[in-house]
Amino acid sequence: MDDRNLTERGIDNSAKGKGNDVKGKVKDAVGGLTGDSSLQAEGKMDQAKGKVQDAVGKAERKLDEPNTDRR
Repeated sequence: MDDRNLTERGIDNSAKGKGNDVKGKVKDAVGGLTGDSSLQAEGKMDQAKGKVQDAVGKAERKLDEPNTDRR
C-alpha cells in the first residue's frame, strides 16, 4: 500500500481514467475512419476502462471527505 491518502489516490485514478477515456475515443474514431474494427474495439475497451477508473477515483475522494453529518 502506498503512503498517499485516498484523496491523492482518487485524483490520480481520475486523471488516469480520463486519459484512458480520451485515448479510447481517439482509437475508436481512427478505427472507424480506417475500417479497423480491431482498433475500434480496443478503443471502446479503453473508454470503458477509463470510465471505471474515473469512478473509482471519485469514490476514493468521496470516502476521504470528512463526515460533517456526525453528531
